[in-house]
Amino acid sequence: MTPTLPYNEIAAVIRARSKVFWTIGIFTALINLLMLVPSIYMLQVYDRALPSRNEITLLMLTLIMLSMFGVMALLEYVRSMVVIRIGSQLDMQLNTRIYTAAFESNLKNGSSDAGQMLNDLTTLRQFLTGSALFAFFDAPWFPIYLLVIFLFNPWLGLFALVGSLLLIALAIMNEVLSRKPLGEASKLSIMSGNLASTNLRNAEVIEALGMLPNLKRRWFGLHQRFLNNQRIASERSARVTSITKFVRLSLQSLVLGLGGWLAIDGHITPGMMIAGSILMGRTLARLNR
Repeated sequence: MTPTLPYNEIAAVIRARSKVFWTIGIFTALINLLMLVPSIYMLQVYDRALPSRNEITLLMLTLIMLSMFGVMALLEYVRSMVVIRIGSQLDMQLNTRIYTAAFESNLKNGSSDAGQMLNDLTTLRQFLTGSALFAFFDAPWFPIYLLVIFLFNPWLGLFALVGSLLLIALAIMNEVLSRKPLGEASKLSIMSGNLASTNLRNAEVIEALGMLPNLKRRWFGLHQRFLNNQRIASERSARVTSITKFVRLSLQSLVLGLGGWLAIDGHITPGMMIAGSILMGRTLARLNR
């Protein structure tokens, strides 16, 4: 048995559940369609219920909106339960295989980072049960939301497109600036953790040979380098994140101002102004994920 788990073996386990992933994709599509409900509701309230002063129309629109929200909540619950069970099944199917590979790697090669294999399995399971998977399925809906805004008015759509590209550029900048220190910090964290574990397993021998001061200085040096790289990455990320938040909040407010200007000139209705603002917020939220 090889000391590492082949990629094809993991891929085969995932492919065996391809139908389930298609189901998750369909559920996500329905959820994203229902995300348009608030915009449609505000559009109908401002352009139909208020001008007609019809309370029955407003009541029916509200009941329909609440019903759609209930369906969306049910779909999200079922989707979450499905991905949680997929993650558990994947872990149960691979954990023994990976544990054996990690044990043999440590036994044959004296590898001190064999336990990282188990951590990688945990990371994979968390990806399948976390927001990253949902963000993957949500990504194709970003241009659809933009298209709907363009249908309201080309100027609103152009504003949303430029704002989205700006946020994407900031996200790429954040990734580029923090990638190197984060990668170095991750390596140093593993090295310092493995060193500490090895020292603790051989505590009696280390104490008898008087090696503790030197080993302590070595561990402290690794840990200090880890903290330094972590600090650099966090500071860079914090700067870009603060700029991103400023830009996102400004865009959400400015699109309302642009919509108001277009409504004053008669290019769009007040309902489109509010609906466009809500939809802009949904579009930017997809980028934040």
